[in-house]
Amino acid sequence: MTEPGEDASGGPAVVRLATTTPETADAFAVRTEVFVGEQGVPRHLEVDELDDTADHFVAYDDAGTAVGAGRLVVEPAGFEGAPACTTPVGHLGRLAVRIPARGTGLGVALVAAIESRATERGLAVIALSAQTQAVGFYERLGYTAHGEEFDDAGLPHVWMTKPL
Repeated sequence: MTEPGEDASGGPAVVRLATTTPETADAFAVRTEVFVGEQGVPRHLEVDELDDTADHFVAYDDAGTAVGAGRLVVEPAGFEGAPACTTPVGHLGRLAVRIPARGTGLGVALVAAIESRATERGLAVIALSAQTQAVGFYERLGYTAHGEEFDDAGLPHVWMTKPL
């Protein structure tokens, strides 16, 4: 699966489902740089047990450098991010774009790829825990915030959902 985006130089970037160990390692490297290095999230909180069963996504620029990542986890009905759902829910998470590729549309392409995978997996709703500074980004993509603001790894978050 690939979705087009743009890399930092304005050239094409490719988002793909990570199916090999090197691709998954690239996704983790992007996440570590953004969440641990930039935002100060403790490493032991950035990688969790959900990574073992998640679908991981990685984005590469035209030079073959990993510039973005994200994951999809299938959560059970009643999942805290979409408690009213009576069927399994897609949980979009760990969306990260390296500084040189920000503002290029790559985040939008990553979300689109993850949503497409959720649809392929038969999921009707996707939920995410958005950092409050990113709520506007997700609202532009059709997500709706709900519930109270909460702390996750020292950063303010809010739950958001979108029907697929």
